[in-house]
Amino acid sequence: MRLGISHRPLGLGLAAVLCAAGVWLYAIRVLIPHQISDAAAHGRPRGNLSDLYQHWVGARELLLNGRDPYSPDVTREIQEGYYGRRLDRPGDPRDQRFAYPVYDTFCLAPVIHLPFEIVRRVFLGALLALTVATIPLWLRVLRWSLPLWAQASIVIFTVGSLPVMQGLKLQQMTLLAVALVAIGLALLASDQPVAAGIVLAWATLKPQLVWLLLLWLMIWTWADWRRRYRWAVSFLFTMALLCAVSEWYLPHWIPRFLRAVREYPTYTDAVSNLDKLVPAPWSWVPWILAAGATVHVCWKNRGFSVETPAFAATSSLVLAVTIIIIPSYALYNQTMLLPALLVLVRERHRIWHRNHMSRLLLSLVAIFLLWQWLASIVLAGLSFVLRVELVQRAWAVPHWTVLLLPVGVAALMFVASYPKTSAALPAPGPS
Repeated sequence: MRLGISHRPLGLGLAAVLCAAGVWLYAIRVLIPHQISDAAAHGRPRGNLSDLYQHWVGARELLLNGRDPYSPDVTREIQEGYYGRRLDRPGDPRDQRFAYPVYDTFCLAPVIHLPFEIVRRVFLGALLALTVATIPLWLRVLRWSLPLWAQASIVIFTVGSLPVMQGLKLQQMTLLAVALVAIGLALLASDQPVAAGIVLAWATLKPQLVWLLLLWLMIWTWADWRRRYRWAVSFLFTMALLCAVSEWYLPHWIPRFLRAVREYPTYTDAVSNLDKLVPAPWSWVPWILAAGATVHVCWKNRGFSVETPAFAATSSLVLAVTIIIIPSYALYNQTMLLPALLVLVRERHRIWHRNHMSRLLLSLVAIFLLWQWLASIVLAGLSFVLRVELVQRAWAVPHWTVLLLPVGVAALMFVASYPKTSAALPAPGPS
């Protein structure tokens, strides 16, 4: 299949650089200054604004001092360190708590003796490197061979996207979890199931991001257990080992973790993407429809081997649907949309000629995606010629489509999957 972009490497590269520069200049010159001035106007503390901090404090207190990272004392320490002062004023935030599996702390064990400022810089570099590395990994999963200039352009587009920008700014563990998912699926696609099971077990440090993917992989494995069981055994053994070591460090940690998960929605705006788009009490209807349709596609495609486009497309669909049904509409979670977007780019001509609904959805997804870059570029440019305070009033414009994009991507992946996934997503041709 001809890509239609193979004769324009320079143009694509320049467009990627322009989009990335627009997003990062928008963040530095518009978004962050607005957040600083808004916090000052309302007396809200800002602190270090690093999601890594709660993980690092939890790891340090558990592994060095033997303290319960879920305890009120450690929670208070996390909040005071994160926000830079004691939270004792009316209207102060009450978030930033350790609400993760205990084995999450093992990832930071090598750096618990270092000052946090050093740790966050090292972790930021690691997240950036891992995010860049996911591009060839996703292409490996999709069995899509692209020239280096095209891969470099995709890397620049990805690092210059709003979700990755936010994830890097906040040092979000989501970027680590997404990288582990990409590594695990790439290992599975490379016929290394034991290593894949180990990596996917570590990816559960953010369990809400991987539960639907694991359900799909279990359905897929059960369809041909004799040939596919090795990754599952490796995964279960690694999970058992992680839980056992966690229990040794903190006895009876699972009930504490589950309590922390239950309390999470009470102090955060933890609602799903669909909850934000569909008013209560009707948001459960599209939630059930999306989850049910996803399980149906998984069941239909359970027989396809890991080498087929249908397996990659189903995995991409599952990750896209995860974004819209998990109880978090945070922008950085949309880094999980990348494999689905790559599938849609590769199959765009075939999807376009499928039917009128496909054309409409493909056009909408393109608009939702491009809007974030175009609006960021415009605001970044205006920040050099207009008063900063005036441009900051439009800080939310690039975010107008962020809730719609994952819904559009998931819907388009469903259209591409029905009624004949194997026909709709054939093996890719030469690039």
